Amino acid sequence: MASLPNPKTVTYEEWLRMPEVQDAIEEVVNGEIRIMPPPKWKHAQIVKQIYDALRDQLEKGKILVVAAQFGLIIRKSPLTSRVPDLAVFEMETIVEQDGYIHSAPQLIVEVLSPANTRREREEKLGDYAAIGTPEVWVVSPEARVVEVLHLQEGRLRTVQLLSQGILEPKLFPNVRIPIHEIWPD
Repeated sequence: MASLPNPKTVTYEEWLRMPEVQDAIEEVVNGEIRIMPPPKWKHAQIVKQIYDALRDQLEKGKILVVAAQFGLIIRKSPLTSRVPDLAVFEMETIVEQDGYIHSAPQLIVEVLSPANTRREREEKLGDYAAIGTPEVWVVSPEARVVEVLHLQEGRLRTVQLLSQGILEPKLFPNVRIPIHEIWPD
């Protein structure tokens, strides 16, 4: 993940006036804009596989599965905005303001890239915990493992590390995704 040259922190109001970045992903962490390249093909395929499986099993009209890039506001000051790979919302819980989402998804999926550092991962998980996201799946394509984390006592804690078996989101008990089906051929 690269930062802009000579980074300067931006406020929420300044950020709202900035043009959207094309062909890249922009997150803001503690006011610092971070530009990342678009996901690689395998990454995109894994997100699509999980998206399709969730969408096919969740109740349309009540649950929204989002795999498009969108800004998830963690806090306005200092500004922190994340772009999850995939998010699942109960429609009635979505709070949209200024074109961005200001409410926690019920499930977030993050697919790791080789360039991700442990520090970046921990920062992101801390941000998701701070807004009250009850469950996060961290997918490692290289290890072919899915780490399932649940919010416990204000922190996201690992409850499962799966290389096989079935993914079952805790808030959507009728959903079952065989792990072997998320990997690209």
